[in-house]
Amino acid sequence: MVADTPSQRLRLLAEDADDLAVISAALQDAVGKVGDIAFEPGARRLTLALNRYRWEGRGGERVRCALQIGSVLKVQTRRIRRGAKEAVVELLALTFEPDESPGGVVVMQFAGGGDLRAEVECVDAVLADISDPWPTPRVPKHQA
Repeated sequence: MVADTPSQRLRLLAEDADDLAVISAALQDAVGKVGDIAFEPGARRLTLALNRYRWEGRGGERVRCALQIGSVLKVQTRRIRRGAKEAVVELLALTFEPDESPGGVVVMQFAGGGDLRAEVECVDAVLADISDPWPTPRVPKHQA
């Protein structure tokens, strides 16, 4: 397997709901640990470290990535045990619920019915691959 160079790694910026939909597609079926989710209230930043399935790649690969959401005012979770740092979560989708423009709520929906809601002043998100990809025998499957 030929390793990707840093210039071939995915880097995406979201400044509106349409941009966030592109990041959502790239992160569909990404997995990570609850302990790899960090909210820094003073910096108003929410960061998630995940292993995403490379839907855009050759297939059968995952890559370590980081999603960082800025301008975060408040974070709420539902059905995610924050104390269970080693628990694995699978991200299904990111959506944006607009409120007083340009603010709203970025919603991260996880398998099993859990979600994480980040109230934001505006959409300000960055997704970046931070490792070379590695092969995985498990291809995510979805029911029709």
